[in-house]
Amino acid sequence: MNGNIRESAHQLDCNGAVGRRINRVITGSIGGLVTAAAVLMAAPGLAADAETRTVTSHGISHFGSLKYPADFESLDYVNQHAPKGGTYSTWGYGTFDSLNPFIVVGEYEFYTHLMFESLMARAYDEEDSYYGLLAESVTYPKPGREWVEFKLRPEARFSDGSRVTAEDVVFSFDMLSTKGSPQYSIPYKEVEAVEALDAQRVKFTFKPSAAVRSLSVEVATMPIFAKSHFEDRDFAQSSLDPILATGPYLVESMDPGQGIVYRRNEDYWGASVPYKVGQSNFDRISIEYYADYTAAFEGFKGGDYDFRQEYYSLLWNTGYDFPEVQEGRITVEEIPDHTPAGAQGFFFNLRREKFQDPRVREAIGLAFNFEWSNQTLFYDSYNRTDSFWENSSLQAEGLPSAEELVILEPLRGIVPDTVFTQPAFVPPESGSERLADRRQLGVAGRLLDDAGWKVVDGVRTNSAGEPLVFEIFSETPSFDRIVTPFIENLDRLGIQASLRRVDRAQANRLEDEHNFDITTRRYSFGLTPGAGTRSAFGSSSAHAKGSFNIAGVDNAGVDSLIEAIEQVTTRAELQIAVRSLDRVLRAMHIWVPQWYGATHRVAYRKKYSRPENYAPYTLGDTYFWWYDAEKAEASGNLE
Repeated sequence: MNGNIRESAHQLDCNGAVGRRINRVITGSIGGLVTAAAVLMAAPGLAADAETRTVTSHGISHFGSLKYPADFESLDYVNQHAPKGGTYSTWGYGTFDSLNPFIVVGEYEFYTHLMFESLMARAYDEEDSYYGLLAESVTYPKPGREWVEFKLRPEARFSDGSRVTAEDVVFSFDMLSTKGSPQYSIPYKEVEAVEALDAQRVKFTFKPSAAVRSLSVEVATMPIFAKSHFEDRDFAQSSLDPILATGPYLVESMDPGQGIVYRRNEDYWGASVPYKVGQSNFDRISIEYYADYTAAFEGFKGGDYDFRQEYYSLLWNTGYDFPEVQEGRITVEEIPDHTPAGAQGFFFNLRREKFQDPRVREAIGLAFNFEWSNQTLFYDSYNRTDSFWENSSLQAEGLPSAEELVILEPLRGIVPDTVFTQPAFVPPESGSERLADRRQLGVAGRLLDDAGWKVVDGVRTNSAGEPLVFEIFSETPSFDRIVTPFIENLDRLGIQASLRRVDRAQANRLEDEHNFDITTRRYSFGLTPGAGTRSAFGSSSAHAKGSFNIAGVDNAGVDSLIEAIEQVTTRAELQIAVRSLDRVLRAMHIWVPQWYGATHRVAYRKKYSRPENYAPYTLGDTYFWWYDAEKAEASGNLE
């Protein structure tokens, strides 16, 4: 899976994903509008190379360049000689009742990715490169990529020893495109045909309208499972029966909803594949599930599990002084994270009538005092997020550049007028001394007045006499300290907001059904966003059950800019298109931006080691860390 976009439905004050992730994209095109993609490609100096030629390669990337040669032995960020053995243990939030992560039904176990592999897999020290895993090569025409053909490795096997064939690839595509959740089924509609050319070769042909740059990578990273496994089983049904797959780990045991143990497959087929050398080093990976974040921390202190990534600034600054840390038996460190910080915030459900007016949404956002929260609650641990591509070269700043205006001008009247007249929206800074910043609340009050929500007997009321009432989701008591002050400020505006406590399963169901007012979500689109932006913001996913367009963005101008992102052929064009989309989304006020950090905050018992040359774009703890017996013995952490 390509990991271009991921989300976290459960967040505390954090900069990493805790809950479900998404790493699929949704594609599509729009009609009846001069698209930003067409304008971008017609701009001077952006003409495509007309020469067509066929390329066969050991890897694929969005823009063609690969760091590793065809004869590479291993990735630079792994330890080729990492020992195999030991147990990695960590925690999961909430519960699970399914081992099928590819459908809407059920709450799937978060680490099921350990069992599945794709035709090609991402290198986490490059911006957008993928190398052969189940497939030994990929062939495609340049510059268009109207089709891609993969040649499977003859040694590729499922965990039962059966060979992976082109028919299995076709079957996997068929199941995901017809019965899979929207992040699979919607983008795969842009695939015109999938053919098994022989037992080892499979060809994907794309529709003329398809975003081939992104879609070629998406099919390369599609999970593959065995056709034979579903002869008497319905793919669309949630199940705790593991799906037959090719990955390095199998389910050894589980206590449904409470915990699971994965065991490394001693007969794993891909141990010597260059991409996999130095990876999958633990004999077992054990996950204990907790319904409460603080209880999970107590479980770590008590030795229930050994690796913890910390997302809660209060605990990070005050909790890691217990005896094992003081005795040097636990390592506590921050590891740099070079991925774009992404977009974390309170997202509005735009399907609700009360949130239709952007002035209402902007006013609600002004009631969130980040500066006070950061000083009072977060120990000054974070920076304010304002962009959907925060802390990256893709972030829009100031007024639109001349290059951005080339693709924005045709969208006048479709996107907010402020896109052209004001700098990219940045939440105004509030005072940190007190929760209620009178200046910002005054601005918010005037916006609400202008939108027709007047104060009547202390309550914001519309012309129909209806009060402005909504709920904010919270999945853990630890998040209450953030939501409650926000609600206090909203009350000062006459808004009747309330906190609704839900568990993870409830939140997933209500969000999948679009039955909520405001919820917290984090998206990270990676260094090379593509059709994944359609999954999060495209009209085609706005009303699909289980989609990741959590806000329900449904705007033809946004669709046009997404198409521009999908169709670019150079990184320079990508920056122009993404910055344009970023400033439009920010002008729409679809969220209340929260915060971000730039490190992985981790604590683990001194029994694990990691490569010195760490991967800049992933933590990789379950992939290329390993059990260090010498360190475990020296620290008294032997298993």
